Amino acid sequence: MNLSTLLGILGSLLVFGSVIAFSSQDLDAFLNLPGLGIVVGGTIAATLMSYPFHEVMRVFRAGANAIREERYDASQDLEEIVQVSRYWFSQNLQRIQDRLDQIRNPFLRTGIQLVIDDTPMDDVSDLLNWRMARLRAREQADAQMFRTMATYAPAFGMLGTLIGLINLLLTTESDDFTVIAVNLGIALITTFYGILLANLVFRPIAIKLERRTEERVVLMTMVLEGIMLMRKGRSPGYIRETLRSFMENHSDEIRQAAPTNGDEEPAADPRDPDPSNERR
Repeated sequence: MNLSTLLGILGSLLVFGSVIAFSSQDLDAFLNLPGLGIVVGGTIAATLMSYPFHEVMRVFRAGANAIREERYDASQDLEEIVQVSRYWFSQNLQRIQDRLDQIRNPFLRTGIQLVIDDTPMDDVSDLLNWRMARLRAREQADAQMFRTMATYAPAFGMLGTLIGLINLLLTTESDDFTVIAVNLGIALITTFYGILLANLVFRPIAIKLERRTEERVVLMTMVLEGIMLMRKGRSPGYIRETLRSFMENHSDEIRQAAPTNGDEEPAADPRDPDPSNERR
């Protein structure tokens, strides 16, 4: 499991468990199955009404994958691009074909296959950019579904509260305090469940999916840059340094704070082509 996810789960359990334990005389009061059923069941039902069934099933699988540890090793893809570019620079197509079977990144494998098939540069760029756009759109749609569920959960929490209050009004003349307590519990606890699920489950998963998409798009952009440089016939050393600069600059843009003024000079682009490295 992802370390930050694990720490978040343990931290939330510790905080809420401590608060409930020290502030409540009866811990069972926070366990209300009818209220939980209203929130969870209503949220799932509304989601199924809003989206096709196969998309909902896919998104639940994506949510399960989002909490797992997932690392993207850009250095491995970089080295594979450089190695293949050496074969391409020396016109050793057979070695490239043998190397293709060992490449685990399907996006990189497709790009290299297009290059050795002598596909026009514009077609290579269009196809790979289309695949990036398709991945971004699909994963953003997955994240949006969890955001939608985060809006449904508090709404059904309020609906459960109304149901509990209505039933409570019908029992005001009753001397059975058990019935009154059950309805009062549903009225109060469903809102708690709705807010908790929205802000500790659905919305965090949506943010994780969006962050994962950003990381994957950055890696795919680096791969696309390497494929295009190889197609242009740049030397392996030039490709290596360009892709290294690409990843370093991207890391700096993520980690450094945004500039407070706009008077700094733009950095030189390390990816400017060098005509002396073109393959003739």
